[in-house]
Amino acid sequence: MNTFNTLPLGNAMIENLRTMGYDEMTPVQAASLPHVLEGRDLLAQAKTGSGKTAAFGIGLLHNLDVKRFRVQALVMCPTRELAEQVAAELRRIARFKHNIKIVTICGGVPFLPQKISLEHEAHIVVGTPGRIEEHLNRGSMNLAHVTTLVLDEADRMLDVGFSDSIDAIMGHVPKDRQTLLFSATFPAPILGLSTRFQKNAQQVVVDVEHEENAIRQYFYECEWEAKADVVAQILSAHHPSSALIFCNTKRQCRDLSEFLETKGFSSLAIHGDLEQKDRTEVLVRFSNGSTPILVATDVAARGLDITGLSAVINFDLPFESEVYTHRIGRTGRAGQEGMAFSLMTPKERFRLADINRMMGTSFEVSDVGSLVSSSDTSPLPSMVTLSINGGRKAKIRPGDILGALTREGGIPGSCVGKINCFEFYSYVAVERCVADKAQEVLSTKKIKGGHFIIHRHE
Repeated sequence: MNTFNTLPLGNAMIENLRTMGYDEMTPVQAASLPHVLEGRDLLAQAKTGSGKTAAFGIGLLHNLDVKRFRVQALVMCPTRELAEQVAAELRRIARFKHNIKIVTICGGVPFLPQKISLEHEAHIVVGTPGRIEEHLNRGSMNLAHVTTLVLDEADRMLDVGFSDSIDAIMGHVPKDRQTLLFSATFPAPILGLSTRFQKNAQQVVVDVEHEENAIRQYFYECEWEAKADVVAQILSAHHPSSALIFCNTKRQCRDLSEFLETKGFSSLAIHGDLEQKDRTEVLVRFSNGSTPILVATDVAARGLDITGLSAVINFDLPFESEVYTHRIGRTGRAGQEGMAFSLMTPKERFRLADINRMMGTSFEVSDVGSLVSSSDTSPLPSMVTLSINGGRKAKIRPGDILGALTREGGIPGSCVGKINCFEFYSYVAVERCVADKAQEVLSTKKIKGGHFIIHRHE
């Protein structure tokens, strides 16, 4: 058994990891942490859900000088969502030691509060390259004391177009540093990054692919005009509890989501044209189960770590076969079986041949006629989302919302789902059978001493 006790970590760190349920190291942690703790550069192949945040987080926190209030570690991520997830996990791991300050620096939120937070110094900065570069250009961030630099999901950062920003940021960090690069794949651009910015990097490749039988894969051929109808047939035949549908364009995302709504499915679209608040709301509603279908572009879906995803549908097959494996790898996790459905026009059949060649499989085209609906109507989602126009700035915490619903409103705690508190807004998922009562309770009862406006989303 690969336990954290085998590593040269302090007792406080090990005890905190134990309380977090970190008893045995994942493969990427066992392979990476000895190199990270010894200060070596690392090039590691790891996907979301593999435990890679702890693989670099434990090391950089172990080596941190808490008494030195300077930015000593910089973690770059492709999306705000992933950056917030990474920062939250680092804060959990950092509980073993007091006064560690971790700041999240991402686009889509006001610049000034970030600037003020940086003026009070931080030990660790987690953020997206675009906003980090903006702070550097305005002189509101100093990276001269960075000892550890992490590029998380580096292949996705390059896909999104952060290559120039990464290059610019590298000019602000010391050359004598530790650089940790994590990527789901090792295409030529990633190996080029490693060559340019790492020194004698140790390469770690763990078995990150899913077992073939963990994901049932189906391929359907149809004309372009029939694709939307085939997606509706797939959803009607299989009734996945949650489905992530990939399109190659923003317009197609919007059109498909609207089409599915007309067919009675609860669906939302996420793409680059959404405002940050709308994007956050979409992700909250999808992750808490109140909207089970999300239609997205690859760029918009970067960094989403959605647990329990039962199906992935490729409305458009990606241009690169490696992207296909990354897409479908979001389902079939943690021992659960997943489903992946892909549509192609007759002219795109060569993409299936490319996928079979890359994966060493022999998938064939399935008959669309085999998709028989198991129900005449699409069931309504069991959960409903209520939004509250108050968040962390109003000192609202998840416990305050839960207390208002259960203690003040008498709603069973088992009927309350996921609660998300952001800076200015909060969201709570409740079972549909108590949604009316929950909305009334939150509208009339005080939360943290104040009254707030409640909206219902379904």
